[in-house]
Amino acid sequence: MPVGRRQVLRAGSFTVAAAALGAQVGCGTKSAKAAAGETKGLDQLYREAKAEGGSLVVYAGGDTANQQDGNKAAFEKAFPGIKLTVVVDYSKFHDARIDNQLSTGTLVPDVVQLQTLQDFPRWKKEGALLSYKPEGFDKVHDAFKDSDGAWTGIFVDAFSIIYNADKVNGKPPLTANALLDASWKNQIVSTYPNDDDAVLYLYRLIVDKYGWNWLSRFVAQKVTWVRGTQAPADQVEAGTKAVALGTDGALVPGAGVKTRFVVPEKDPFMAWAQRAAILKKAKHPAAAKLYLSWWLSKPVQENFYMWSVRTDVTPHKGFRKIWDYPNAHLDGFETFMSDRAAVERFRQQLTLYVGEVTGPPSPGRLGLSPGK
Repeated sequence: MPVGRRQVLRAGSFTVAAAALGAQVGCGTKSAKAAAGETKGLDQLYREAKAEGGSLVVYAGGDTANQQDGNKAAFEKAFPGIKLTVVVDYSKFHDARIDNQLSTGTLVPDVVQLQTLQDFPRWKKEGALLSYKPEGFDKVHDAFKDSDGAWTGIFVDAFSIIYNADKVNGKPPLTANALLDASWKNQIVSTYPNDDDAVLYLYRLIVDKYGWNWLSRFVAQKVTWVRGTQAPADQVEAGTKAVALGTDGALVPGAGVKTRFVVPEKDPFMAWAQRAAILKKAKHPAAAKLYLSWWLSKPVQENFYMWSVRTDVTPHKGFRKIWDYPNAHLDGFETFMSDRAAVERFRQQLTLYVGEVTGPPSPGRLGLSPGK
């Protein structure tokens, strides 16, 4: 697994950031504006979480069972005695699972964090979400949060091209069109775009720019298609493939990491704020509040491997704040996700080129109530 991918902390920053958060506990930190959200501070939230029983279950969108292990370790290091269970599965399975649990009275998670952005307004309307503004909520970019606190973005993820610096001979492909060069034949791996809506949206943007002929020529490059966005990252880092389309990577790679993430100058890529919410029927609401306030705390946001949702966090060196990249199409992903009929029409057209999704889901088959 590439160092730092889908983890809170950049490579080499784990101890520093965890210690910083640990130092915050007990210092009585307060929000700058009481009206903007939580005023108790991490220390009091921590005490309340321990008094509640010290447990928390999170359903997190992702690709492999261990993808959130770094986040779990950082949280439990900062707050000893709080047991965090993170169940990772594709967002499209988690949202269906949550709907089923709500309808059958068998709810398991306290917090849900997913890329299915369209679910959160619906769950809010249905009364399934707890209105809560974590500490730091007032610093979250307005586009990344619900004004009533039903959900908040906790990090910004982005999908584009990645490449192995040792495999591209100093000439990495920096645009989707560059991937059509004959030198990349048999060297590209991609998540099935018809299996992941975020990857599907990236392909939508590329097809809109270059046309369906681009997709036909891209498929002719003998692309290796896989399930989940972790596998392409792993293959590129290992050097099995030189290039991947439809995954993420650290903006500032750690020591020894060979993967490079491409932020195109003009070509489209896609980014979104992963939304997190506390379910109104959560069994551990105090721990859930601690978790969201921890995510929005400045030490965690500063050490996330891509972009922060906070307006007062400086981006990694050499990068602008994500909302300053018009070609990241921040607004477009939610619009795309919300029109399910249009999503399915594009998915089926694309499948004619790519083929049907094959293979087991990369997180495994988790059933109705994982984490119970």
